[in-house]
Amino acid sequence: MLSVASINSGSNGNCYYVGTQEDAVLIDAGISCRETEQRLKRLELSIKKVRAILVTHEHADHIDGVSRLSKKYQLPVYITPRTLKESRLNLADHLVRPFRAHEAIQVGGLSVEAIPKFHDAADPHSFMVSYRGINVGVFTDTGAPCKNLVKYFTRCHAAILEANYDEEMLETGGYPLALKNRIRNGHGHLSNKQALQLFINHKPAFMSHLFLSHLSKNNNTPDIVRNLFSGIAGTTEVIIASRHEESALFLIDGVGFNQAQSAEKKSTVQLSLFQ
Repeated sequence: MLSVASINSGSNGNCYYVGTQEDAVLIDAGISCRETEQRLKRLELSIKKVRAILVTHEHADHIDGVSRLSKKYQLPVYITPRTLKESRLNLADHLVRPFRAHEAIQVGGLSVEAIPKFHDAADPHSFMVSYRGINVGVFTDTGAPCKNLVKYFTRCHAAILEANYDEEMLETGGYPLALKNRIRNGHGHLSNKQALQLFINHKPAFMSHLFLSHLSKNNNTPDIVRNLFSGIAGTTEVIIASRHEESALFLIDGVGFNQAQSAEKKSTVQLSLFQ
């Protein structure tokens, strides 16, 4: 079983928690060390169980708390060399852990896979955290629903998926044209429509939870996103990750996966009887 929570999600800071009773990781740490500590405490999560920080890319809203957390708790930081160079993070050498795409990273009892993505950063990656066959994907700051995103999304029992902007709000809003184009040019962020289509077309039957994340403050609203997904979510619980506070802690047990497997096996057996 995996526990998942959004610690904060938005352009003011991003941080996500995935763990078991023994081991956990933070994906990004874009809010202060103190705020991260307080939010984990409110969720009754011990930071002593956090074994590492995984860095998706070098933008400030994903790394502002990394150096302090790493130093205070002697946490290894998994980060690619190019991202480290661009981030200018002040990390102790012995706590830097380079990684390569699609190669398993073992963090305590957790297995983590890094997934290249489209974003305007040096070497950006998404992550999938796995434990005993249960998979949780963290897919934010990705400009397009590329093949990698589709491939790993279909394997997730729970996913943290970006739904950054409403296309009409972005088009008619006050952002300069250059910024609008940066957001929607395929190396910026996923729109609500893109996230919705990914969910409709590629959601696995066993996905129990979907966290919609990194909502724009100026070009989106929780109500718009909630209304888009509420009618088509089916048995998947949809959570809107907040830019102001932590979410609840959700337990991902993979029960839906076992049920889906059983249904598929039963269907195959029945079909064979009539062949």
